[in-house]
Amino acid sequence: MKCFYYLSRTLKSTREISEDLHEVGIKDFYIHVVSKDESGLRQQQIHSSNYLETLDVVRVGILGAAAGFVTGLIGVELLRYFQPFGTGVPEFIYLIVVAFATLFGAWEGGLIGIGVENGKLARFHEDIDAGLYLMLVYARTQKEKLVRDMMGARHADAELVGVDRYFLNPFRRVVRLSRADDGRENALQKG
Repeated sequence: MKCFYYLSRTLKSTREISEDLHEVGIKDFYIHVVSKDESGLRQQQIHSSNYLETLDVVRVGILGAAAGFVTGLIGVELLRYFQPFGTGVPEFIYLIVVAFATLFGAWEGGLIGIGVENGKLARFHEDIDAGLYLMLVYARTQKEKLVRDMMGARHADAELVGVDRYFLNPFRRVVRLSRADDGRENALQKG
């Protein structure tokens, strides 16, 4: 499944694109719009993006869990070396210490991630602030060509600005696309 990033200039155009995507078999669940105009999206019954798409909760949570795991391992080794509770500490206690540190790190990372914009959307931050509508269209392999053809034929004003093969992978960056004068797509930034 790929995620296509389209920039639309108006709410009306965004609604029309959403309706046309429904006609080619893309359900609401697979269409999300990132915009400053949340109330306009709600009034037009267009699905806005969710927190997992707009915030970096998952990526920073995973990094926090990894940091917690390493911290837990270091803590266990320090407990084994200094033996503040004596020599009779069962091994599963050390496992609990590592698990607790890992879960605490994931929790802290998630809390930090709530305050951080999703790295995949950071490349489109200026466009969103300028009042444009960033449409995330998830298409299965058999519908990718159908989506691209429909968008090219009916909505030439909506610019394809990115394609993400692995939206679920929080560490993968989106390639920002731009249309050159001759109509070919060129990668401007690669992450």
